[in-house]
Amino acid sequence: MDHEHSWRSGGISRRTLVQGAAIGAATLAMPAVLRAQAGPTLVTSIRSLSNPYHAVWKQGAEAFAKAVGLEHVTLVSEGNSEKGIADIKAMLAKTGGNMVLNSDPNDTPDARPIVESSVDAKAYVVTQWNKPPDLHPWDFDPYYVSHIEFDGIASGKQIAEILFEAIGGSGGIVALGGMISTTAAIERKKGLDEALAANPDIKLLDFQVANWKSTEAFDLTSNLLTRFGDEIKGIWAANDDMGVGALEALRAEGLAGKVPIVGVDGIKSAVDAVRTGEFACTVTSDPFWQGGMGLSIGLAAKTGKIDPTTEPKDHREFYGKAVLISKDNVEEYYKTNVESQPQMDWNDLWGRVTGGIRT
Repeated sequence: MDHEHSWRSGGISRRTLVQGAAIGAATLAMPAVLRAQAGPTLVTSIRSLSNPYHAVWKQGAEAFAKAVGLEHVTLVSEGNSEKGIADIKAMLAKTGGNMVLNSDPNDTPDARPIVESSVDAKAYVVTQWNKPPDLHPWDFDPYYVSHIEFDGIASGKQIAEILFEAIGGSGGIVALGGMISTTAAIERKKGLDEALAANPDIKLLDFQVANWKSTEAFDLTSNLLTRFGDEIKGIWAANDDMGVGALEALRAEGLAGKVPIVGVDGIKSAVDAVRTGEFACTVTSDPFWQGGMGLSIGLAAKTGKIDPTTEPKDHREFYGKAVLISKDNVEEYYKTNVESQPQMDWNDLWGRVTGGIRT
């Protein structure tokens, strides 16, 4: 099946629609086994749809699936690694390996069984964010196509520096970290530490782990406000969902907009908070792009559009482009990414590669 003409989120070409109608008519007469081989199932595996970041990831995946006319299934681990891995294995069995998987493993060690199970089933897999440093796509050719991350050290440092500037270059801050065993949480904390080392007039009053969750961040921030009171001049959050929880805690004390917050992900509530001045900034990896492009890269390998074995290493393991959202550009970002669905060229597989992942 020729996907080349339809990998844009703006719609499906007339040629593809005609092809699809012909294939659909032929499918009715096919035995069930042959019908299952007509096209691969696109599978997304993420942590939780209650997390606004992963909810947008799913939207991107569905937009890509619609563009190429293939079935899409979303698997949700709800933070349970065993469930996440078991659901993927069940889907591999159900599809007979005729699938493309785009996975954000719940925890770093989960990537290995996910990849090995996919490779055993001859399914094509792309992982994002979390994997052990000694697990490489080129060791599992051609089925482990790519791994995508975003430079957490750079993001963690960048948002910290903007926070420090927002509070005038001195004073106390508190920080909220993600699941401490995940790559993103570890790297963003390193970025914060680097920024603190370069700014001795900023004092880190406390660092607490809120596991990426707004509810935990709300409770922790409420406790921190009780402990430190007006010593807290700003709040650094390793993701926006925790930052939004912190904002609600500030709101309860009448401090929203008076104590700036920074985060990462670019979720709508954080973008809204940048617009109102309650967040100083957020950084987005663009989960809509992640959800669709992870599937697009995997499908390109499965359909022979690319040969993973001949791609350079910085297409196999790479940092994607992150975008800072601050008061300077928030209105333009809001128009193009929040008020309307982003327009993507799903054929541009490597357009956001910024370099190979540090080893």
